[in-house]
Amino acid sequence: MALGAAGAAALAAGALTAVLAVSGAPLARPAASASASSRTVAPRPRPAERPPVGTPGRYVVAQTVLALVDRSRVGLGPRALPTVVRYPVIPPAGGGSRALARGLFPLVVFAPGYLQCEGSYSALLGSWASAGYVVAAVDFPRTSCHASDPDEDDLSNQPADLTAVIRGVLAVSGAPRGPLAGLVNPAEIGVAGHSDGGDTVAAVAAGSCCADPAVRAAIVLAGAEWPPLGGAYFARPSPPVLFVQGDADTVNVPQDSIAMYEADRAGPRFYLDLLGAGHIPPYAGGRPPEPVVARVTLQFLNRYLDGQAGAGAAMARAGNLTGIAALVSGGRLPP
Repeated sequence: MALGAAGAAALAAGALTAVLAVSGAPLARPAASASASSRTVAPRPRPAERPPVGTPGRYVVAQTVLALVDRSRVGLGPRALPTVVRYPVIPPAGGGSRALARGLFPLVVFAPGYLQCEGSYSALLGSWASAGYVVAAVDFPRTSCHASDPDEDDLSNQPADLTAVIRGVLAVSGAPRGPLAGLVNPAEIGVAGHSDGGDTVAAVAAGSCCADPAVRAAIVLAGAEWPPLGGAYFARPSPPVLFVQGDADTVNVPQDSIAMYEADRAGPRFYLDLLGAGHIPPYAGGRPPEPVVARVTLQFLNRYLDGQAGAGAAMARAGNLTGIAALVSGGRLPP
């Protein structure tokens, strides 16, 4: 289930006790002068620019590891959620260059598949970060490659894990110091995930059990609905969703993705059909057709998370390649 107000408060108090909230002090007004004719008006400071987002390779990518722990769920115990954050490095302003605004990079939280860890997806996640996205990838406690006693049924707890990571990264970004201080725009939050991580993302984006209202866009890579979560999917307005699926995938079969794509009538939805692709290579390792996935997903983020109107056409161009991929939308099925 998604964290409510009490859960978020518990996370802030228990998991991130060293993080301090930051708020800007209001500017003092200049003292009133004796007359309007003698008043001196101070020049306004030049507004900082929003860092450009959307072009792969624009930024050097750095990374840090957050040892997040969610203690908010009664009866479940502490949930250790180690999270690797890849983020764009802002070049220092100087030499007469205009200052760059902070706090304006979009955030994408990523959920790996069963018995996978974030490192498997480093090429894809790094491409997003190099384009100007803060990318936080969590290794789940019971389903990651490090799990000593893996339990796929623990997927039922993962939507709340993802929400906890969102809150945790926002708390760290709101701190006065640290490599992520001021980097994340809390109004631009997306989620993405592969396989069981795609199931997790579908629930966070559109499941009545766990939908997080902070999410503005979602990418489901070879995912499905997870019946043990219960409730309904896409019964209420949901954020734009991009479903990506290999048509030769025998693990999460195409019909699972198509069923969600057809059920999603609440907002913009897209289906990227990867011709002849299976379950892992399209999203991990950097081999074809992973570059196609990287380009289409980035343009989707540009359009629906960063608000770039022209990215829709770029997404269509990147996703329609003869013999490789087909991108459809609005309920239309792939050829």
